[in-house]
Amino acid sequence: MKINVIDLFAGCGGLSDGFFKTNNFDMVCVVDWNKKCCETQVHNISHKFGKEEAKERVIHFDIQETDKLLNGWKEGGDYPIHSYSRTGIKVLIKKYGKIDLIIGGPPCQAYSVAGRVQDKKGMKEDYRNYLFESYIKVVNKFKPKMFIFENVPGILSAKPGGKLVIDRIRESFLKHGYELIDDIPRKAVFNCADYGVPQNRKRVILLGVRKNIFKNKASEILNKFYLEIMPGLKKRKVVVKEVIGDLPKFFPKSEKNIVRGSSHYPETSNIPNHLPRYHSARDIKIFRKLAEDIKSGKNKYTNSEKLKELYTKMTGKTSSLHKYYVLRWNAQSTTIVAHLYKDGLRHIHPDPKQARSITVREAARLQSFDDDFIFIGSQSDQYKLIGDAVPPRFSKVLAEGVDKLLSKYS
Repeated sequence: MKINVIDLFAGCGGLSDGFFKTNNFDMVCVVDWNKKCCETQVHNISHKFGKEEAKERVIHFDIQETDKLLNGWKEGGDYPIHSYSRTGIKVLIKKYGKIDLIIGGPPCQAYSVAGRVQDKKGMKEDYRNYLFESYIKVVNKFKPKMFIFENVPGILSAKPGGKLVIDRIRESFLKHGYELIDDIPRKAVFNCADYGVPQNRKRVILLGVRKNIFKNKASEILNKFYLEIMPGLKKRKVVVKEVIGDLPKFFPKSEKNIVRGSSHYPETSNIPNHLPRYHSARDIKIFRKLAEDIKSGKNKYTNSEKLKELYTKMTGKTSSLHKYYVLRWNAQSTTIVAHLYKDGLRHIHPDPKQARSITVREAARLQSFDDDFIFIGSQSDQYKLIGDAVPPRFSKVLAEGVDKLLSKYS
């Protein structure tokens, strides 16, 4: 019998895709407020359930409206946002079965160190600091055996209201009957690169175990997951060239007289979501210069000061942070982030002849999405969806770990 799951703050489906891949989990429903995320989810799970059932299982709704999310609402009436499902989670559970596991994690923007640095108030007044409370409400309602709560390492230092948010989260889960691992900073931070994802991407993974189900075994289960199972599931490290080196190449046409929006790269590709974005003649020149510097081994522009000098020389502007980074063929990628929708300056393709930033499909492969996973929306939408996602290859490992626990202890 499959393990029934709810995915909250599901995004475009990276976390649930990994759980699907084990064939041991049934995603009763996924919830997200972003319409493009939901459209992408429906598209990619339709082959599993059929189009209509996929629409039923994908809920486009604001989780902060928890009571309506649970019990249903009237579209265009008391809640105007369009949704694929208006019956609420309770009806889906009656139809598909009791929930064994809840997965997901609230948006990371309020917790990320970069976000706090850029915000004048350090994100202390951002409502997203407290979205974990809605997650906990759903957990408390359905009381699954376990949950997986994931987020960025910045959550460990975020301190809205003068108290560490991670302490608030721990206390809230304990109050509702779930035990978490002790020493979270040392035991619960994982680098996805250790699990076959071709990208350095660290995540905090909180496994919660319901104490009244597992009695005095909760601590044993947690230690087994973090100290035995997850270390035992590590994979060899994968490098950039292995995952994007075989994709069709895009070479710029003439760098002179480029007009914004004009086609200076080929417009077709037989790989979905694999098309280059617009780059100015100036950026093409910079990309080529930086990639050639790496390829030649000169490494003149591999320190931040030289990169800032180059930025000022080429643009006439100054920046306290360096803007550019060329991916290395024989190493893992830097973290794929949602900021890619604005520009790709920190994700420059390693091939100097191509002189461009990475495409949506290249970003997706570096996040470990398969090519048959299609992203819906504009190119900017697609970059955002990918940057905010959990790498499916890592989430599959999490799923395997949870499956081992439930098989042994249930």
